[in-house]
Amino acid sequence: MPAPVKFCRLAIFLRSTLLSFVAGGSFLLLPSVTTLSAQSNSEFVIAKIDPQIVTTPLVSYSMGDQKASRSKNWMEIEVSFSWQPLQPTDKFADDIDFNYYVLLANRSAAFPQGTLLSGLVTHTSIPAKQNDLKSVMYLSPRTLERFFDGKIPSSVSAAIVDIGVTISRQGQIVAEKSLKGTGAWWPQFQQTPGYLLNKSETPFASLYWDYYEAVKKH
Repeated sequence: MPAPVKFCRLAIFLRSTLLSFVAGGSFLLLPSVTTLSAQSNSEFVIAKIDPQIVTTPLVSYSMGDQKASRSKNWMEIEVSFSWQPLQPTDKFADDIDFNYYVLLANRSAAFPQGTLLSGLVTHTSIPAKQNDLKSVMYLSPRTLERFFDGKIPSSVSAAIVDIGVTISRQGQIVAEKSLKGTGAWWPQFQQTPGYLLNKSETPFASLYWDYYEAVKKH
């Protein structure tokens, strides 16, 4: 059989096989493209989780008895995020839930991997198309003393193993991030709620008023 005829028949065979392969649903590249596209459509993005040790702010006043007070260490957990709405008409977002998960470095017989503290803060009037929005939560000195046998850790590394944060809208998680970039590790731990405080529940309430996003009162 002449070479041109063989080549023609081979081309027809390959074309027929490829069409059957695609028609049979075995083409596997499309789901990957769809997944990447879905991920790129996320409206909320958590850019950074920044824990710091800060001291209790001291406020001076001239009325009443002066009480001696010594500033103690708090744990401040600041989250930088952005919101790029899919609908250009959306200007502000309300009732956006931030769940914080803080794994303490207080390993014990009861909690061999440390205690996982959890807390929720709901933000309102979040402006659209801004890339450096801020949320924050705190651990009080008493909480740190409670979980570290009466001694407040002097550094972030001594206090925390990892931190996870999720953003939810209408009950659906729309963004998540961990401090060490290890994915959503917190579901495997028993949660201890009630110890993480939003800014309005702390002595920092009146500070940096225009720096952090507004907190919804429940």
